[in-house]
Amino acid sequence: MKARSLKELKKLRQQFAAAQAQAAKEAQAAQTRQQAQARQRQSDHALFLRAIGAVQPLKASARHEKAGQAARPAPLPRQRQQDERAALRETLSDEFDASTLLHVDEHLSYLRAGIGPDVPARLRRGQWAVQRQIDLHGLRVDQARQALAAFIAAACRSGVRCVRVVHGKGHGSPGKTSVLRAKVPGWLIQKHEVLAFVQARPPDGGAGALLVLLRAA
Repeated sequence: MKARSLKELKKLRQQFAAAQAQAAKEAQAAQTRQQAQARQRQSDHALFLRAIGAVQPLKASARHEKAGQAARPAPLPRQRQQDERAALRETLSDEFDASTLLHVDEHLSYLRAGIGPDVPARLRRGQWAVQRQIDLHGLRVDQARQALAAFIAAACRSGVRCVRVVHGKGHGSPGKTSVLRAKVPGWLIQKHEVLAFVQARPPDGGAGALLVLLRAA
């Protein structure tokens, strides 16, 4: 707006000055309100601290559970429990007579019906590489029985074809006779996963171990 006279110019200056003064007044009032709010928050915080007394901050890693919510239980080893239950279901009998099914010449061997007659010789020569091993030394009969059942089940789930079962020769047993050496062949014959087994070669344990061929998954 153009001033047409000195009088109008003077009036415009007065209006501008009044507007500046009002703006400054409002800015001061807003700052005063903010300061008052900050002081109030500080006062409220101090009052809260006095009311609750001394406190110790929680560690950053601490987890907060909702009120009424029970703490989560530790995860269960479900696969291990399933393996153990399966092993118990498949408990092998000590009353099974394996003598009529075993071939005993210079080496002990077993071949399930329907399997090629050349398999024991190929197994003994190492055509199937040993992929896993279980050593039953030092176990009681019931412990060894369950350990062997669980071992065979786990090996088959993993697609393993050839394993070595070490039962020992009994040199440290009373009477120099290995109880497990007599029982392990009978246990293995009862497992449908076992296709054949042979006495290990001397470098692989000899009379103290068996090489076992498992059914393909």
